[in-house]
Amino acid sequence: MEQAGRVIELRVALTVKDFDRAVAFYPDALCLQEVLSWDSSHGRGLILAAGRATVELLSTGEAEYVDQIEVGQRVGALIRLGAEVEDSEAVAGDLQKAGAEMLAPPRTTPWSHRSVRLSTPEGLQLTLFTPTSGN
Repeated sequence: MEQAGRVIELRVALTVKDFDRAVAFYPDALCLQEVLSWDSSHGRGLILAAGRATVELLSTGEAEYVDQIEVGQRVGALIRLGAEVEDSEAVAGDLQKAGAEMLAPPRTTPWSHRSVRLSTPEGLQLTLFTPTSGN
């Protein structure tokens, strides 16, 4: 039974200071496909398909725990993007070449992911994760 108000698509909107750099980073380095782009008198925009979306809600204590596991210290922000990829270490290397900063070396988490935490050129935190065979 379909309910009114059911979310059909979740969209994360990022306001970026250097639009051209962001356009080079997200579609190219993360291989996201363009859905729609525009250039108007107000500015430019781009919508990218990013696969399946989920919303992860964490208490402050849990967010601190995840930071400790993935980075070794509290570095979290209010919003962190997470992306499941086939090879988190290889994708992290590609993203570093495209301007991201690695916040900690790759590590295997207690929840059986090989995770790498990065900071995008705009300072947004991004966790790349690849489920390991134990998951």
